[in-house]
Amino acid sequence: MRIAQIAPLFESVPPLRYGGTERVVHWLTEELVGMGHDVTLFATGDSRTSAKLVPMRAQGERFARNFEYNNAPYARMIELVRRQADQFDVLHFHIDFHPFSVFTRQSTPFLTTLHGRLDQGWIPQIYDLFPEVPLVSISDRQRAPMPHLNYAATILHGMPRDLLRPVADGQDYFAFLGRISPEKGIEAAIRIASAAGVKLVVAAKVGEEDAPYYAEVIAPLLEGDAVEFIGEIDDSQKPAFLSDAKALLFPIDWPEPFGLVMIEAMACGCPVIAFRKGSVPEVIEDGHTGFIVDTVDEAVSACARLPELDRAAVRARFEGRWTAERMARDYVALYQKLIAGQG
Repeated sequence: MRIAQIAPLFESVPPLRYGGTERVVHWLTEELVGMGHDVTLFATGDSRTSAKLVPMRAQGERFARNFEYNNAPYARMIELVRRQADQFDVLHFHIDFHPFSVFTRQSTPFLTTLHGRLDQGWIPQIYDLFPEVPLVSISDRQRAPMPHLNYAATILHGMPRDLLRPVADGQDYFAFLGRISPEKGIEAAIRIASAAGVKLVVAAKVGEEDAPYYAEVIAPLLEGDAVEFIGEIDDSQKPAFLSDAKALLFPIDWPEPFGLVMIEAMACGCPVIAFRKGSVPEVIEDGHTGFIVDTVDEAVSACARLPELDRAAVRARFEGRWTAERMARDYVALYQKLIAGQG
């Protein structure tokens, strides 16, 4: 099958460190190539892939302030993909609404995976204009604000089976992994760990947009020995970080579309204690791969129940549900439906 993967242009594929969408695009692309498909990746020029790379801008420019500078590459990418569309059996977009207007007016099957939230006010103004566009949700809960759209499937993320594995068993702290921002629940994580009497180790990115929040709210909470902030880490550091943790704390305060850190933890045999929001009930199996709670007090109580969980079983559930191989198979089945005119 001739497949085009069209990635965002804010980060390389894969990103050097933080960047969920770009990591998923990379894992999917590599799995498809490994399955024998002819894959072309439209992405930034600093991307690394075994597919054919068509560079759309020299490098990722997440914080480009100039509107034209940041958006012209997307307009260029849409046009270049359209000019080559008949060279592919299917076009797979990961860039939100950008392709809708052009690609509903051509014949090559296409789909768009929605990687973000759908509960913001501007979304109906554009998405409702294109009710026929085939969309993929990354959790069923993601659909809730816009349930009437043309969802072709829900395909849950997966990651390479051996990218992260259990490597240690210290279990003397709680882990917080990802990004420092109000919606990710860092304040609640600090409260949970403090109430449980366990050190919290924070491995997280502080983005430019969240720097004031970090400086004004979070930095004062890091004083003393109860919380250790180690900054952003890469995949080579995650196995030890997550394997050594009693649990990953994931007390989110927003409708998380998926949450890759949950399956990263499971890959290392690390259970997850998470708030019941967004995709959490679709990812965490309560009482098996972690505990789903509604409040800080419930999370503290769940901490005492962690010995009930078998960390080897947590890893086994990762292998059964959350591999990139499974994700790629799901997408190939959908591609085939779209090509056959059934999507």
